[in-house]
Amino acid sequence: MAAACRRLLFQRSTVGFLFSSKAIPVFSSPCLTRGHKLVPGDDEMYQRTTVSILKKDDESGIQIHSYSPAGFNIDGNQVFGPCALLLPAILQWNVGSHEDITEESVSLFHMIEPTLEILVLGTGARLEQIDPSVLALLRRKGIAVEVQDTPNACATFNFLNSERRLVAAGLIPPSPSTALDVKRD
Repeated sequence: MAAACRRLLFQRSTVGFLFSSKAIPVFSSPCLTRGHKLVPGDDEMYQRTTVSILKKDDESGIQIHSYSPAGFNIDGNQVFGPCALLLPAILQWNVGSHEDITEESVSLFHMIEPTLEILVLGTGARLEQIDPSVLALLRRKGIAVEVQDTPNACATFNFLNSERRLVAAGLIPPSPSTALDVKRD
């Protein structure tokens, strides 16, 4: 049929294309009509696609809603003291200050599967330096480390988690602020 259509299209007359003994417009050809329905042989894209949703993803994941010197509010759960967020778990983290962050205290972050992409460490009210051997250990394990003060670490964790990254956090609550205390003599 295609060869016949091609042959007919290339026959010309002075009025138009000739498909039979009389001249008719090209667009009335049975080869080029709009009413022609596609069949699977016409186009491979014709096949229908179906999608089955096996499990609906949770939209937000774990989010840190607030922090205080006492601890953190994580999805409505009040967590007192330092905590480790290993999705979907929220664990108490046995550190008192940034000086207690050692190779042993971060071992829970590199022993889990699948391997984390990023570990966010919140060191309290101020950014504090972490022991370089701890950072080197995590780098050897393929985990990027972001060390920040706790307020910024909470925001970074929320952002990375909303992007569905493989992220965990080790957070130390910020100490009470003394910026507004009035000194009396």
